[in-house]
Amino acid sequence: MHSLPHPRTGVVRGPDAVPLMQHPLGALQLAGHADTGGAAAFVVHDLTPRSLGSPVHTHTREDEWSYVLSGAVGVQIGDETFTAAPGDLVLKPRNVPHAFWNPADEPARLLEVITPGGFENYFAELGAALAGGLDPARVVAIAERFGLVLDPGSIPQLARTHGLVLS
Repeated sequence: MHSLPHPRTGVVRGPDAVPLMQHPLGALQLAGHADTGGAAAFVVHDLTPRSLGSPVHTHTREDEWSYVLSGAVGVQIGDETFTAAPGDLVLKPRNVPHAFWNPADEPARLLEVITPGGFENYFAELGAALAGGLDPARVVAIAERFGLVLDPGSIPQLARTHGLVLS
């Protein structure tokens, strides 16, 4: 993706989005920290039907806002569980454990705004790591570099409770 001529100005065209990860959780970077002067990152996530977007995890450096563009997105924030529909905004502040998934038989899409910017690089590194096959130790190491605390033990319970298909 080309850097904008000046942070916080210009238009990012959809075809110029940078692919960071592939399905079941896709990640397309619309703008990253270099484009926003470090203020934020804008990432579009596509979720295949009945897929887990992420197990329970806690950001120690970022706040996230997820705007549902299409489909349904299940979220666990702390001890509460919600289903967000198109037009809903999900607030996920730092230091609060959360998870998300697609509980439906149709694809889902959401726009994630992450502040401050920089966490988009996690998706790029994770996407590259997963392209070579799942190596849990490598995933944990990447997460730790980005101040992300993962709870992989939450995966079986999320899958059972919400009828998710793990690939």
